[in-house]
Amino acid sequence: MQISEKGKALIKKYEGLKLSAYKCPAGVWTIGYGHTAGVFEGQKITQKKADEFFDNDIKKFEKIVLELCKVPLTQGQFDALVSFVYNVGKTAFANSTLLKLLNQKNYSAAANQFARWVYANGKKLQGLVKRREEEKFLFEKC
Repeated sequence: MQISEKGKALIKKYEGLKLSAYKCPAGVWTIGYGHTAGVFEGQKITQKKADEFFDNDIKKFEKIVLELCKVPLTQGQFDALVSFVYNVGKTAFANSTLLKLLNQKNYSAAANQFARWVYANGKKLQGLVKRREEEKFLFEKC
């Protein structure tokens, strides 16, 4: 299973594109479309490099979702989960109640977990609230 164009668009919408390194609200050096691996202060990249990072990151997060989810997923559920893991990371997802409920085939309760993931450094962020609402919609409706 692979993320759809709709899923990719959702990630790009909320990650935004920055060709110069910046610290995200969680204090992590970030560049491109939310790429964090090996990013350093002062780093600059091209659009082409941002697209490369994005494509590689997507593949990594698709594998994580496929590895950790033990139940059948719709395309919308898969897209929502790849977006979610792209944002929170493997460890947070692996230890989440969302994943536990999902793997118990409690899809409805799992969907309700998205709304809990709206904080960075203890602050509720409206961008995360909106992202989680869209992810939940994708998870439930598509």
